[in-house]
Amino acid sequence: MKKQLVRQTRDHFQQIYHQAPEAVFLSPGRINIIGEHIDYNDGFVLPAAINKYVCIALRKTNNSTISFHAKDLNESYTLSTEDNLVPVETMWVNYLLGVLDELKRSNKIVSGFEMTFSSTVPMGSGLSSSAAVECGFAFALNSLFDLNLSRQDIALIGQQAEHRFAGVKCGIMDQFASVFGKKNKVIKLDCTTLDYTYYDAHLGDYSLLLLDSCVKHTHLTSGYNDRRNEVEVGLKMIQSHYPEVRTFRNCTLEMIESLKSELGEIIYKRCHFVVKEIARVDVAAQALNNHHYALLGQTMTETHWGLSNDYEVSCPEIDFLVETILKKEGVLGARMMGGGFGGCSINLVPKEKEKEIIAQMKTAYFEQFGITLNYYPIKISKGTTKYEKA
Repeated sequence: MKKQLVRQTRDHFQQIYHQAPEAVFLSPGRINIIGEHIDYNDGFVLPAAINKYVCIALRKTNNSTISFHAKDLNESYTLSTEDNLVPVETMWVNYLLGVLDELKRSNKIVSGFEMTFSSTVPMGSGLSSSAAVECGFAFALNSLFDLNLSRQDIALIGQQAEHRFAGVKCGIMDQFASVFGKKNKVIKLDCTTLDYTYYDAHLGDYSLLLLDSCVKHTHLTSGYNDRRNEVEVGLKMIQSHYPEVRTFRNCTLEMIESLKSELGEIIYKRCHFVVKEIARVDVAAQALNNHHYALLGQTMTETHWGLSNDYEVSCPEIDFLVETILKKEGVLGARMMGGGFGGCSINLVPKEKEKEIIAQMKTAYFEQFGITLNYYPIKISKGTTKYEKA
């Protein structure tokens, strides 16, 4: 699958630009085992890169023209290295322009180049296709133009591109996982210090299965930004009473309960979720380390109902998928994954029953919503890299 993606992207580059690319890069999507909506709340997260990729092929030119081509959309965009960079209406272009803008801000100089890209990361499924594009592009330019960027620099560039050009105030998790991923490892990431630890992700007789609801409700971006604003307001209110609280990781449930009436129902629920989710990440990491898969599944399920009831970023389709799969024999846990309002659920299921569960879930989902369910069995992969094989 990976080789096929590379071959198709190379061939497309040759077709569009009538020359072979100078280099090819692969940048993965990501899953998050647990720690949803915590990366921007100074907590810990537990992501991993997966074997779904954005493939980028490019070569330098001898002029100031920059040319992008999105193979899957059959769309192109051209600009000059001298242009003033501002967001445009076409969103996929903004992810690239945002990266170029961050490089300009850092006085990192690139000349003209031609680029095409293609992807097996499903769009709008909560697998961070945008982070894969941003980080793959920054990684490719770093390699092509010897910009001397570290992997952490690349992740931060991707995050800022999302903030300034896509209008989503995301945390660092998606970009970090895409860049720092390792095969068969999950990353416990401290989103405040960016310290990180790898944990083995061998799941014994279980596997991680993604079920794609195939819906994306239109309030994802606005809902995401609303949640960020709500928890920021909540933290300031908590700090006014408990000045020793620097971030949510210093906050306790007792503090939140003591301020329940002052916070109000909405802000209280948001803060309640954040504090509980920060604690769950450590439980899940230790469960994974100790091969305690039932406990891992339990924490995943607790996260889902926190996201659905307290953080209110789920939707009927995802809630149905979680409720239904948890009734299947041997399933240990399930939850919504990603920003919310659609996308995928991530499920801890017995390997031997995976095909049977997929068939049952497809039938149940179609009967309930009239939507054909997509599914993605996944493997945990290495992060963004230059493709070296022939």
